[in-house]
Amino acid sequence: MSDLEVSAIICTHNREQYLGEAIDSLLAQDVRNFEAIVVDNASTDGTRTVVDRRRDDDRLHYVYEAELGLSTARNTGARVARGRILAYLDDDAVASPQWLSVLVQAYRENDRLAVAGGKVTLIWPEHSTPPPWLSDGLAGNLGAYDLGDLPQAIEQPGLTPRGLNYSIRRTFLDQIGGFNPNLGRMGTKLLSNEELYVTELALELGWQVFYLPEALVAHHVAPERMARSWFLQRGWWQGISECYRDRLCGRTGWRQFGLAGERIARGVYKALKSWPDPARRFDNLVYAYGHLGYLTAAVSDLLSPSKTNLSESPVFTPERFKNRDGV
Repeated sequence: MSDLEVSAIICTHNREQYLGEAIDSLLAQDVRNFEAIVVDNASTDGTRTVVDRRRDDDRLHYVYEAELGLSTARNTGARVARGRILAYLDDDAVASPQWLSVLVQAYRENDRLAVAGGKVTLIWPEHSTPPPWLSDGLAGNLGAYDLGDLPQAIEQPGLTPRGLNYSIRRTFLDQIGGFNPNLGRMGTKLLSNEELYVTELALELGWQVFYLPEALVAHHVAPERMARSWFLQRGWWQGISECYRDRLCGRTGWRQFGLAGERIARGVYKALKSWPDPARRFDNLVYAYGHLGYLTAAVSDLLSPSKTNLSESPVFTPERFKNRDGV
């Protein structure tokens, strides 16, 4: 059994321009007993070269994963990691020096802690400022995450820590069978909700999820993400992700169509009502567009359920836990 307390994992796909800074922030942590793993998820750029330039540090390891998908890459990182805690940092993020030590201390003090993550601030492109149509809510799509300056338990899955600043106890991840490969980024497909789904499972099974503000990470905003079209695309895939998650949780049926229709109408109505305010207007339009994506996925499921069958997922449902573990 490894005595390594924590493994820091970066899953990356064609982000050589940011990756070096992310790795350097890990190697500058104020703890020593950890390893850093870069999972190269089918990159075609200079990712391997970026890692090789830093291989003189024996804490750094490189793994190649040919199957595209963030959840798949995370599972690969977990399989090769030796730590009892798995801390995931995005390839375009920068961890504060105390990031790992704050996370480790929280797990030491709470043996029921399954998931923890911290505050996320944004690094805007040089000479850029937040556009006037960007609301605080939509800034969350860029990774911003701030629940205040005090630690708090997460009891609503929608408030779960951001995946770019995310840690999980290995025994819990093993219990649920890993991250669900049907959720999470897949190349240009902006699927999400993998962390939210894991939090739902954790709370269902009696584990705890925490926000730790001092586990601070800063996240680069890529220039292409400052366009309205990116937020609309992100909202569309968020809706599809919500539909997939509802299927995993057994929340399917005709009720989906009524809820999606009502939410689309609500978003359009609020957008029109708040027309003078560009941030609120665009926020509501993205909300409506996202539920249009949800509706499209629900219709696709109804017409061709075999094409979106998630029952083969390696992630167990709470009911399977009860059958397997007897609790």
